[in-house]
Amino acid sequence: MRNIPIVISGPSGVGKGTIVKELLKKDPTLVESVSMTTRAPRPGEVSGKTYIYVTKEEFERRIAEGDFLEYDEHFSGLYGTPRSFVEEQLQKTSVILEIDVVGGLNARKLLKDTLLIFIDPPSIEELVERLKKRGTESEQALRERLQRVKYEVHMREQYDYKVLNDDLNRAVDEILAILEKERKKEGDQDD
Repeated sequence: MRNIPIVISGPSGVGKGTIVKELLKKDPTLVESVSMTTRAPRPGEVSGKTYIYVTKEEFERRIAEGDFLEYDEHFSGLYGTPRSFVEEQLQKTSVILEIDVVGGLNARKLLKDTLLIFIDPPSIEELVERLKKRGTESEQALRERLQRVKYEVHMREQYDYKVLNDDLNRAVDEILAILEKERKKEGDQDD
């Protein structure tokens, strides 16, 4: 059985972070990749755990050096996944990458066994409420995020699995079942 990179994507506010935290609790063999960003930390976020926060110049230097598995610019910030971290972790275990749809598709191009899982909200209305309750977005940023939802929902068709996050425990259990199935598939191929 080989270790696999697992991409978790979905619109802002859909609960990706909460799902990933629960997956890590229920399956301690998984590790989470830490993305790098040029955006400012939100209250409670910790550099090196939530994101690795760097200047735009540092980020651009790393792009030039080919140090990213994927990167993207949106909402006035650059985001990327350090390739070296993911490849190092894959030597030991499966790695969860909580990244957007563009990043997920780019990751699959570079790591052939990447599993793509898209998290769907129960409804667009509930997604809007979740974003408003976070209180971290200006009205303009909220409008931009909602505009991006249309694109992400369109791109979800290129993902291997779609999981509805209408109930956290059910969604997490569904993803764990998917991982078990995919690991078994990998194991069968290696035998």
